[in-house]
Amino acid sequence: MRFVDRVDAGRQLAGRLTHLRDENPVILGLPRGGVPVAFQVARGLGAPLDVIIVRKLGVPFHKELGFGAVGEGGVRVVSSDIVRMSRVDEDDLAEVERSEKAELARQAEQFRGGRERIPLEGRTAVVVDDGIATGATAAAACQVARAQGAARVVLAVPVAPPDAAATLGAQVDEFICLSTPALFSAVGEWYRDFSQTSDEEVMELLRRGSAPAPDDPGAQASPDGVRTGPVELPVDGGATTLAGDLTLPDGTPGLVVFAHGSGSSRHSPRNRAVAESLNAAGLGTLLFDLLTSEEETDRANVFAIEPLAQRLVEVTRWLRRVSVPICYFGASTGAAAALWAAADYPDEIAAVVSRGGRPDLAWPRLGDVTAPTLLIVGGRDETVLDLNRQAAARLNCENRLAVVPGATHLFEEAGALDTVAGLARDWFTSHLAPSAPAAAAS
Repeated sequence: MRFVDRVDAGRQLAGRLTHLRDENPVILGLPRGGVPVAFQVARGLGAPLDVIIVRKLGVPFHKELGFGAVGEGGVRVVSSDIVRMSRVDEDDLAEVERSEKAELARQAEQFRGGRERIPLEGRTAVVVDDGIATGATAAAACQVARAQGAARVVLAVPVAPPDAAATLGAQVDEFICLSTPALFSAVGEWYRDFSQTSDEEVMELLRRGSAPAPDDPGAQASPDGVRTGPVELPVDGGATTLAGDLTLPDGTPGLVVFAHGSGSSRHSPRNRAVAESLNAAGLGTLLFDLLTSEEETDRANVFAIEPLAQRLVEVTRWLRRVSVPICYFGASTGAAAALWAAADYPDEIAAVVSRGGRPDLAWPRLGDVTAPTLLIVGGRDETVLDLNRQAAARLNCENRLAVVPGATHLFEEAGALDTVAGLARDWFTSHLAPSAPAAAAS
């Protein structure tokens, strides 16, 4: 069995774990690659997501031989037999333990961002990874989960070699594995997309999944049939599917579609911060990847604005079923795609906001944009600021150039992104009054 990517693997795995819903489970992802899989499992079970961080204690001068592991909460699992066999000085072993505990504390702070670990006492701990090769880390994680008080420990993975599966199955209360191929050399060969998971993505998924509300919309459908949570968006006439995250509050006056810039994705923390501000104001949001993982490897695709705009138009048409006005929020090169799409689909777009946009990449179509457009640029982003001044002069629609003092291109300065979110929120809400043209219902 091959998987499209970790999202696909996580959704399939969630389907095999539905019997755990009544066991008050906590889903524990192994960083980094296990967290995207665990996020989908947590969504499917309506369970909280956390990360389980373990550090293997390797025998000095023979690091691949582990004599134990350490986990959060002071958990320490040590094999006395291996310690004896290693014949290594106790001071050297103690130094290994000190070093690994320090790294464990650093990772815990980095991934959780100050949030407390979810207690496991009396609960079912579901340890999830994107696959198993030797199983050493997964085994240590399960031992740590049990030592932290879990009543039951379940290990769930998409793929593992038969020998490792048999060994691990004997060490946990329940072992779920979707595929155990006899010819196994590496986990990545069982995925079409096994691109590296970034620390940024891990932190974002943990933040979103750490404590879902009972009515978390992850797997629910809205009354008009559009799911809130992960969605798959058909483009290129159905030949390509793009991953997205949809939030659709009840009674929302409009839906903002995000188009990210080059080198970014739907997991962009900046765009997600803006989206959360819009959600708090009652607006719906859709963040999606304009390119597949394979397409992103060719940098030419990132700057192919017209094809990207066409995909944005196709996604907008797909969204007509929500029967509310559609707006665009574009960042960097994504802003060019948003402006181009707004020109191609003029009667459907209620408003456009560009953050640090590259409108020069949409010069041929700027004069055809009819949607009210807000151009937000950092005061210290001088080249892009000049391009946006020229764009404002070319636009024939209602438009405004808003300069955020002291901000650079990514708006990383204190308070800069909050200013962007406030400007975008006010622009969209002011142009989503009852008189604003609604998107046509299908």
